Amino acid sequence: MLSSFGNSTTQPSAAALSDIPLDFLSLYMEASTTCPGLSWTVLAAIGKVESDHGRSGLPGVHSGSNEAGARGPMQFLPATFQSVVTRHSPPSEGATAASPYDAHDAIYAAAAYLCDSGAREGDVPRAIKAYNHADWYVSEVLAQAQSYAGGTAFGADTNPTSTTLQAINYAQGQLGLPYEWGGDGPETGDSGFDCSGLTKAAYAAAGISLPRTAQSQYDLGPHIPTEEQLRPGDLVFYGIPDKGIHHVGLYIGGGQMIDAPRPGTKIRIEPYLYTGNDYAGATRPAAFRQP
Repeated sequence: MLSSFGNSTTQPSAAALSDIPLDFLSLYMEASTTCPGLSWTVLAAIGKVESDHGRSGLPGVHSGSNEAGARGPMQFLPATFQSVVTRHSPPSEGATAASPYDAHDAIYAAAAYLCDSGAREGDVPRAIKAYNHADWYVSEVLAQAQSYAGGTAFGADTNPTSTTLQAINYAQGQLGLPYEWGGDGPETGDSGFDCSGLTKAAYAAAGISLPRTAQSQYDLGPHIPTEEQLRPGDLVFYGIPDKGIHHVGLYIGGGQMIDAPRPGTKIRIEPYLYTGNDYAGATRPAAFRQP
């Protein structure tokens, strides 16, 4: 059943947010909505298996074809791709003809192909096997899809916005950099970030200006009443609100956050409720972005 590995509104797991480029994640999510019964996690899993979300340097991904004749990030045979786009024109991105090398065209075409092959009826394994006629492939795609599913469906008011995805994507790009007290990142000449320097930079990348310290970011709000209402992109804080906030992280869903923990560590993904934490509450900076 599709519900065993996510649906079209499934929250991205920490694994998904740390692995899938923002532009591809957005395309997987958008394209999946064209087919009832198709999860974005399945599209993303196919993109991972076929080309590592377009990052692979193997023949056929960016030009030419592989030994089987497949092309592009979703590895379409030319005849199959042409048949799909003839029957299901992807949303236009301009006057140029649809191309299997274009991520937008390829991902929308993959969604249409899977939909016609069984996803529309809820038989996703059959659809995946039509994509590649091998049992091992079906198993690998479903396992990858499960790893990308955070397990909690977004409600109508909890779908990540482009603002929060931009902030998360920026923070994701800093993974592995060192913690540096007072650090504002390589763009300023620092080797890394401290906790509030990272969250400030992440939201600056999304067009939202935050104050510099964890305490001032906490004070800015707006505050989230309960942990059950946390959304990806919220800031999570630690300490005692009226005596001192000493740490902040960027919540990414699935109970995980990206943070710069302390001297001697690197920016990483870890549970926001870590051992010995003194969680103080959360805020939603994305609320300052006007629609």
